[in-house]
Amino acid sequence: MSSAVDHPLVLSVDAKPYAFSFDPKHTALLVIDMQRDFLLAKGFGDIQGGNLEAVQASIAPTKKLLEACRGAGMTMVHTREGHKADLSDCPSSKLVRQSAAPNNAQPSLVIGDKGEMGRLLVRGEYGHDIVDELRPFPGEMVIDKPGKGTFWNTNILHMLKARAITHLIVSGVTTECCFATSIREANDRGFECCGIEEATSGYNDACFKKATLDMIHWSQGLFGFVANLQPLLDVLTPLSPPAHPAGSTPPQTPRAFDGDLRLLSLQKAYKDGLSPVSVVEAIYDKIEAYKSIDPAVWIYLEKKENALEAAKALLTKYLDRSALPSLFGIPFSVKDSIDIAGLATTTACPPLAHVPSVSAVVYDKVISEGALFIGKTNLDQLATGLTGCRSPYGIPHSVFHKDYISGGSSSGSAVSVGAQLVTFSLATDTAGSGRVPPGFNGVVGYKPTRGTLSFRGVTPACLSLDCVSLIALTVADARTLWQVLEDHDPLDPYSKPTIAFERHINSIGRQAKTFKFGVPPAEALLLCSLPARRMFNEAIRKLQDIGGVLTPTDWSPFEKAGRLLYDGTFVSERLASLPADFLERNRNALHPVIVELMDAVVARQSTAVQAYRDMQAKAIYTRQAGSVFSYSATGIDVLVVPTAPTHWKISEVLEDPIRKNSHLGEFTHFGNVLDLCAVAVPAGTYPVKELSGVEEDEGGLPFSITFLSGSRLDAEMLELARRFEQSVEGSKKIA
Repeated sequence: MSSAVDHPLVLSVDAKPYAFSFDPKHTALLVIDMQRDFLLAKGFGDIQGGNLEAVQASIAPTKKLLEACRGAGMTMVHTREGHKADLSDCPSSKLVRQSAAPNNAQPSLVIGDKGEMGRLLVRGEYGHDIVDELRPFPGEMVIDKPGKGTFWNTNILHMLKARAITHLIVSGVTTECCFATSIREANDRGFECCGIEEATSGYNDACFKKATLDMIHWSQGLFGFVANLQPLLDVLTPLSPPAHPAGSTPPQTPRAFDGDLRLLSLQKAYKDGLSPVSVVEAIYDKIEAYKSIDPAVWIYLEKKENALEAAKALLTKYLDRSALPSLFGIPFSVKDSIDIAGLATTTACPPLAHVPSVSAVVYDKVISEGALFIGKTNLDQLATGLTGCRSPYGIPHSVFHKDYISGGSSSGSAVSVGAQLVTFSLATDTAGSGRVPPGFNGVVGYKPTRGTLSFRGVTPACLSLDCVSLIALTVADARTLWQVLEDHDPLDPYSKPTIAFERHINSIGRQAKTFKFGVPPAEALLLCSLPARRMFNEAIRKLQDIGGVLTPTDWSPFEKAGRLLYDGTFVSERLASLPADFLERNRNALHPVIVELMDAVVARQSTAVQAYRDMQAKAIYTRQAGSVFSYSATGIDVLVVPTAPTHWKISEVLEDPIRKNSHLGEFTHFGNVLDLCAVAVPAGTYPVKELSGVEEDEGGLPFSITFLSGSRLDAEMLELARRFEQSVEGSKKIA
């Protein structure tokens, strides 16, 4: 399977002070404040005496620019200036400065007052929205900003970094105010910006437009570049696919499904005419065939006719193939600890099964974006385990070899993606459950920073450490899912607030290509099997080839935090997450290994004093780990570890289930304890016989490395992981 992201396409357009070069995949179009309040009669700008004819001149050029950038597959960002209904985010100076001016002859209406299009510059009012000609398409970002600059009191920097954006093409109104302020703010944060002359205007262009644009490119591009529209259209237009009339299916024979389930590939195929009905038909054929290979993947499989009806409903709802929601027709599975209204949530533990009336927040979000639900997957009982061998619903095996474990607890989720029965799976991660199974099935497992995806509607394993994880075919797919799902949930007690500070980006020069990474010390890596050590060394060389600088790293906080998870009192929270007396009342219905583990927890008789000591130790190790990833000359960008030290056979785990399981978590257990983000990425395969030592053993097994970084540094980590993934895919092509 080739990479969804290949070599960069660098375009260049004549500009001042010199040519502006950019890669469309890493460039966003930023359209500033093209809203009714500023562009139409009786809006805020008109009331303040602005020249509407001047600002309206930018609408038609901006529309051409939008169409060209959309056709090139670039990221679209629209901004709207406005305030909360109670004006709590509006400084008093902004409210009254102009109206309080001596000899003010303008109307006395100010922000928040009632106008003919609703309250002026207030969010949710008719005048606050973008003009019809430039309305955003589904999935395009809309940033509501309270100030003139786009970056003040918004999360746009975070959202752009999440999409690996380094360059901005900027248009909109007004040139001398919000347009120029936004470019200057973006410049301070490291972006390369190019303003488009015809696609911006102000209320007094005669006095201010030329001077404003000149100031941007003055002094060899102090704040950025300025270009004309037509040269930009000339380089973007060839990237656009053939146009199809809105509201109709493309006239040629509908595109056949080629079997490529990668999210970004499906998005393109659907725009080119592929029907989600064809995808559903194909994957249900694969699912049926795969039952003879591994019957333990699913706990619940949606009826094929229901999935087909959902696909047909999408075709009816979204007639315009150029304006599809981001997950239109994307098939997915759900770990059976995540609620779906009307379906039983078992957590692979029948005594704990319940039928919820409300779905988990993450499920509702992907459905609202057009994703197609296929089924609920098997897991280690109570989401406890890293092997996949602890379920009453059977033992899934690795998609690479029937004798080897799938990993757990998200076993069925990883197999459903690894076998390409679905595009992605919603899973969970407490101690590595969202990383080890993807590693053993040759796919990507992404554990976002805890609290950045809502955990409401998920049966907890260890609530203070749990998080939703995303299992996908590529890093790009995982990043797209993250963008859909990330949000503050005020009803989730562990949800993190909207991020307040972001590190700058490095968009050009040597710093854009280099990064610092650390690895575990040699003594920690001695736990790894011989092929794992060999493959990890090869991964280190690949990281260095793409600009990585291997940097000495303090391993002690990671090692100590990993020990805390099961050697300390935190394991007691697994019992705290269950109903009172659950263990005694249901002992005979539980998996024997789960009973043994829970009995060991009870036998410890941990005290509150011990628990507080562990909490204090956790705080110390978290602060120490934060220093490792510090925003300084000594900090590293990512820590890179083997996802698992070895790959056990199912028979080996069944003979020694607890110790074999514990061994697998050596490089994962500390992740949530230290509030890190992590992503497991395939790093090649090795012969089974190299691991087993038996020359007659045939086939290969996957190797995976995991990138980890500090809390809320997901965007930077994912981009480095994507670059590594691309390097691995490039090596395959050469081989």
